[in-house]
Amino acid sequence: MLKSACFYLGKIVSKYSFKGEVLVKLDTDDPEIYQNLESVFVSLGNNLVPFFIDRCRLHKSDLLRIDFEEVKTESDADRIMGSLLYLPLTMLPKLTGDKFYFHEIIGFTLMDAVHGDIGIVQSVNDTTPQALFEVQKGDTQLLIPITDEIITKVDREDKTIAVTTPEGLVDLYLNS
Repeated sequence: MLKSACFYLGKIVSKYSFKGEVLVKLDTDDPEIYQNLESVFVSLGNNLVPFFIDRCRLHKSDLLRIDFEEVKTESDADRIMGSLLYLPLTMLPKLTGDKFYFHEIIGFTLMDAVHGDIGIVQSVNDTTPQALFEVQKGDTQLLIPITDEIITKVDREDKTIAVTTPEGLVDLYLNS
């Protein structure tokens, strides 16, 4: 399985018991939908390795307690400590309305209320404190913040995102 066909689920952050159980810090708003998983992909080196699950349940609010079939001792758990977990993109819950996953809006056109077509979403930069649309308009790259105040409508059928950008932001890029 390729990472590009998966989404990041979380990270193994600690051991739970001497029998190899581990705790995973989930990267989700709805941890309860992942409490009955049968398997996950564990990132080991440059590979995603399938690991099957004997038992999986929520621990506190956003931790998942996992008992893997292949991990039955503390030393087994030590070998996967800190590893990242992934699931296939097909397991993502469907979003509707103006909510979206970053990977699904690549190629969408950003339509600004004032400037009209301001470009095509090439990627999303989520390594900054504020996630940004990376938009290409001709030879120019625009960085547009992803906020509820700026996004007014997501149209999956037409592959457009309507935005109302702050005054002067688009001019910074297109009129320089």
